[in-house]
Amino acid sequence: MAVRDRRPGDLDALAAALVEVHRVDGYPVEGVADPHAWLTPRGTLHAWVATVDEAVVGHALAMTAQPEIAAVDAWVQHGGDIATTVVGARLFVAPAGRGRRLGTRLARTLTDWATHHALDIVGDVMTKDTTAVAIYERLGWHRLGTTMHDTGRGTTVPAYLYASREP
Repeated sequence: MAVRDRRPGDLDALAAALVEVHRVDGYPVEGVADPHAWLTPRGTLHAWVATVDEAVVGHALAMTAQPEIAAVDAWVQHGGDIATTVVGARLFVAPAGRGRRLGTRLARTLTDWATHHALDIVGDVMTKDTTAVAIYERLGWHRLGTTMHDTGRGTTVPAYLYASREP
């Protein structure tokens, strides 16, 4: 088991893993019509993968903070500085990699990377994703509030807003 920087050659395996995660967990709530695009959003700063026996089974990334992202807006309202903030996103572990604390390792890698670069991290987690909620809270992230996350399909789902440190 390992967590390492994402490579371009990882995207096909990640796309397949993401489709499986969506089938099993309904994540991401927006769907997976174009998994490659979802895995490579505009503003990506750094991305990591989790592997088991060299097979890619998990993912996380950091992307630039932009206004009108609920977690960014909540952070700024709590006194955070958007200029030193990134968004943690796209964290998932496929069923084949579960039970090995890879989600925690990915979140910790993201957190350590941001700390090394003197950045704060914010993000949202759907309230239904109790494993992800537990990971962030176990790592000491602070809940900033809640929001209704737009699925892009005319519906919303409740989400918690988090920051990697107390505001």
